[in-house]
Amino acid sequence: MSNPRRFAKFIVMIFGTIASLSDQGTAETINLGELRDWDIVVAESVQSCEKYAAEEFQDFYARASGVQLTINSKADRSGKHIFIGESPEMVSSPVGFISSELSPEDFRIRAANGNISIAGGSPRGTLYGVYQFLEDYLGVRFLTFDHTHVPKLSPLSTIDEIDRSYHPPLSFRFSFYGENFAHADFATRLRINTITDDSRLGGKTGRILINHSFGNQIPSKVYGEKHPEYFAERDGKRLAPVEDDWFGTEPCLTNPDVLGIVTEHVLKEIRENPQAENVSVCQNDNNKFCLCSRCAELDTREETPMGSLLTFVNAVAEKVEQDYPKVKVGTLAYWYSRKPPRHIVPRSNVQIQLCSIECCLAHPITDSTCPLNQAFCDDMRRWGEICNDISIWNYNTNFSSYQLPCPNLRVIEPNIRYFVENNAQGVFMQAAGNTTGAEFSDLRNYLISRLLWNPSLNGEELIREFLELHYGPAAPPIRRYIDLVHTEAQQSGKHRNCFGTLKDRGLSDEIGLQGIVLFEEASKLAPNEETRYRVEKASICAYRAAIEPTWILKADAQPEPSLIASQRPLVRRFFQLSERHGVSMVSERQSLSDRLKTYRQLFGISDSDEL
Repeated sequence: MSNPRRFAKFIVMIFGTIASLSDQGTAETINLGELRDWDIVVAESVQSCEKYAAEEFQDFYARASGVQLTINSKADRSGKHIFIGESPEMVSSPVGFISSELSPEDFRIRAANGNISIAGGSPRGTLYGVYQFLEDYLGVRFLTFDHTHVPKLSPLSTIDEIDRSYHPPLSFRFSFYGENFAHADFATRLRINTITDDSRLGGKTGRILINHSFGNQIPSKVYGEKHPEYFAERDGKRLAPVEDDWFGTEPCLTNPDVLGIVTEHVLKEIRENPQAENVSVCQNDNNKFCLCSRCAELDTREETPMGSLLTFVNAVAEKVEQDYPKVKVGTLAYWYSRKPPRHIVPRSNVQIQLCSIECCLAHPITDSTCPLNQAFCDDMRRWGEICNDISIWNYNTNFSSYQLPCPNLRVIEPNIRYFVENNAQGVFMQAAGNTTGAEFSDLRNYLISRLLWNPSLNGEELIREFLELHYGPAAPPIRRYIDLVHTEAQQSGKHRNCFGTLKDRGLSDEIGLQGIVLFEEASKLAPNEETRYRVEKASICAYRAAIEPTWILKADAQPEPSLIASQRPLVRRFFQLSERHGVSMVSERQSLSDRLKTYRQLFGISDSDEL
C-alpha cells in the first residue's frame, strides 16, 4: 500500500528522460524562433479539446514570436510540422507514436528531423502537453487569469531532439480559489482538473470530491419525526428532526433501516451520474455521532468512531460493487473519524479522504516537533497500511478571516510532496473558494496549482518567480512583507490551524501598519497602472491586519473615540480595495456587505454617510 519509492521514481521519470536526451551529441537542433514556414497539424476528426490545444499553441506562439502559424488538418509535405494530437500523418512521421493508449492526462512530446509532435491520452493529455511545451521551451507562465507572461522568443532560440513523457502523480488536483471558478480556462492552463465540464477544456476528472453526504441521503426533516431512531442518540435522546442536518445530527449507523435508505439513495446517485468514478458516503459536518449502545460498542472495540462509520461504508460499498463494480465509495476520515479503526479495514472499492483540519499551518506536516502535525502523520501512516486509495483534504486559508495574513506559504511545498510520497491519489487544497481577493490568492493559487501538477518543483522558487513576473520592480517590498509575516509567526513558536485571529498566529498588531508602508513603497515602484492595480489587490491583507483591533469587536462594543478615529481611514480603505477587487466574502460564512454593516453600527455611522 505505502510505497516510499514512488516519489523518487517520479523524479527520475521527469528529469532522467530530459538528462539522457541532453547527452545525445547527434541530436538535431530545431530553431524555435524561425518557424514562420511551419504549420500546425491537427486532424479534423479529433475531439474539441485537441483542436483547442492547437489554437492555444498558435496563440501563444504568435505572442512569443510575432508569427501566426497556420492550422491545417493534413500534412502536405514531409517536414516543418507541429503535430497536435494523434493523426495518421503524425503516427507515420519521424516523430510519430500512438497516443490513444495513454492515460487521460498523460502525454508525450517529441522533436526531431524538422518536426514536433505533442499528443496525449483522452481527453486532457494533448492539451496538457501543449501547456507543458509552452512552459518548458517558450518560458510561458500562466500567472493569473488576466496575466500570462510570454517572453519574446529570440530568433536564436533552439531545442535539441526531444522525446519525453509525463504522467501526473495526482489524478485529482483541486486548488479551491474563487479565481479558478470564475475563469475555467485559466484553471485549465494550470492543469486543475476539477473545475469545469466544458469538453473544449477537457472537462474534469471523473473522480469527485468526497464530501459530507448524509444530510442529503437520509435527511432528518424527511425521516426524523416518524423515525427518530434513525438518528444519533445523545444523553438518551435522539437528535431528530433538526433544522440543519449538516451541523445538527448524524445518522445511527448500526440501524439496518438507515443502511437500506442510504444504499438506495447512493445507487440512485450513481444512476444519475454515470460518468462519476466514485460516490460519497460521509458524515455530516458536526461531531454529534451516535452514542447508542450498538454504535458505542463497535466504536469502543475499534477505539475510534470510525469503527461504526467504516462498517457502514463497507456495507454500502458491498451493495454498490454488485451493480457497479467500477464505481468506488468514498468516505471522509475527518475530525472524530480521522483515526483509523483497530481491526476493520476498508473494502477494496472504498476510498478514504483524509482531512487535516486539526493540523498546524505554521509548520510542515512532517515537522516532528509540532504535536498537531505529528498526530496526523501517525494516522496517515496507518491508513496507508490498510487502504490503497487515499486522497487528501488540506486547508490553506484562515476560514475565520480570508484576508488576514496566513503564514503558511513556506509549508505548501513540503506538505504536497509528503502527500505524494505517501501515495495520495488526489489532493483538495481548500481555500477561499467562494470569493476572489483572499490574502495573496493569486500567488497562492499559482503556487498550489504548479505543485499539484509537479510536486518536484521548488516552492520558494515558484514564489520568487510569481512575485518578479507579476509585480516587476514592485516585487521586493512585497517579498519583504511576506518574509516579515512568516518570520514573526515562526519566531512566536505558536501552533495554529485554519481558524483564528492575528494574535493566534503569533502576529503583532503592528504588522498591518508595517505592511501598509511596504505596499506603499511597492506602489511607487510599479512601472504602470496595471502593475499598481496588482499591488493594490495584494495590499488588502495588510489593511485587514491593520484593522484587527476593531475587527475583533462586537457591533455593540462602543470603542473609544480615539480608536475609531485612528481606525476609520484604514477601515474605509479596506472596504474600498475589497469592493474594487471583487471581494464578496470576508470569511467562510460572512459577506463583505454584512461586515460593512457591522462596522457602521460599531462606529455609529449611518448608511448615508461615508465610512
